[in-house]
Amino acid sequence: MAAGISGRGAAFQATPPSASYAFPMLDFSQFRALTFDCYGTLIDWEAGILQAIRPVLSVHGVRASDEQVLGAFARLEAAEEAEPYKPYREVLRNVMGRLGREFEVEFIERELDRLPESIRRWPAFPDTVPALARLAERYSINVISNVDNDLFDTTRQRLGLDPEHVVTAELCRAYKPSPRNFRVMLALLDLPTESVLHVAQSRYHDIAPARGLGLSTVWVNRRRGKPGATPPSDAVADLEVPDLAALADLTRPPKEP
Repeated sequence: MAAGISGRGAAFQATPPSASYAFPMLDFSQFRALTFDCYGTLIDWEAGILQAIRPVLSVHGVRASDEQVLGAFARLEAAEEAEPYKPYREVLRNVMGRLGREFEVEFIERELDRLPESIRRWPAFPDTVPALARLAERYSINVISNVDNDLFDTTRQRLGLDPEHVVTAELCRAYKPSPRNFRVMLALLDLPTESVLHVAQSRYHDIAPARGLGLSTVWVNRRRGKPGATPPSDAVADLEVPDLAALADLTRPPKEP
């Protein structure tokens, strides 16, 4: 879907992001809190991942497309996170090691640290700060992220605001798609499930487990359905949008006649 918006049971034609949306989909007035995935949804982690990995591969003479690198990252990260809990910094070091073995090269210690050390430089998507600012006028803004506390702290300033609650993998000792991370957030919010809307790019890490707990969900389809740094999933969200700007447009209260 190139630039449109869709909801379950309905398809909508492409609409320019600046346009006003008036489609029968989610009732945004029922929500009091929005919970967001961070990396991939608010932060352009694929750009950051490639900027960290590509120079190392190049030094070792490895030629691989962006899609090959991101696809390998998706598979290897998910495998690491499926094991007994370890800090995300260690997950990323192990992903680098596995990636080297996959491309038949051996990385030195400094190269293994490239991924975790790069997180502080991963950029926000251009629409993240203005969209969050608009959404924060109406909702509590919260983050559920597969990351360590200190690594998220290096990202926080890029969001343009302080989330009310941040639930990390370190706090939960578990990685999404574990439902534990969502249950912890719900406990912190102390709101009924129907008052919380989860917003994410990864159907594997976020949409599937959130829907399993009865949460309404929005899939931010930034890659327009193409595979990337997250494993595939058939999970279906209540609403699909191309970016956060579109979501912010949709949540605007209707104008008085």
